[in-house]
Order: sequence, then structure tokens, then C-alpha cells
Amino acid sequence: MTMNQNNKDFRTADLSLTAALCVSGFVVEEMERVSPTRSVFIFQNSAGLQEGVNAYWRGDLRVEPQAFFNQLKTLKARIYER
Repeated sequence: MTMNQNNKDFRTADLSLTAALCVSGFVVEEMERVSPTRSVFIFQNSAGLQEGVNAYWRGDLRVEPQAFFNQLKTLKARIYER
């Protein structure tokens, strides 16, 4: 997980983090394939997004389980459609 030079974008290759953020209302702005087996998800960076990421890593981010599972399926489909 990284931020670009001007902190405008937040990038992560973590599929579970991406799904949790999406279910929490954040939008994947772009997906970048960095190798045949790895994709990076790009979000618009904000204080709210950073709080969501921190809550995820602390184990404090709570999402509806079925929505999380459905989001994982959607993200995987997006990865493999290319």
C-alpha cells in the first residue's frame, strides 16, 4: 500500500483491504496491472480513506459480510477480465 508523490492517490494490491474499503463507500478510481499476476487498485486519497485503512489494519473496520463477499467476487472478475 502506497501513496504517490503528491498524496493524491492511494494504491494497494491487497484484495481484502480493497473490498472492505469499497463496501465502506470508497471507490476504486483505477486498476493497474503491474505484472501478469498482480494488480494494484487506486483510490483517491483523503483523510477519510486513511482512517478507513487504519481501522482495517487495527481490526476495527466492520462491514456487512455478504456485501464484502460480493465485492470480492466483483473485484476478482475485474482482475481476470483483462
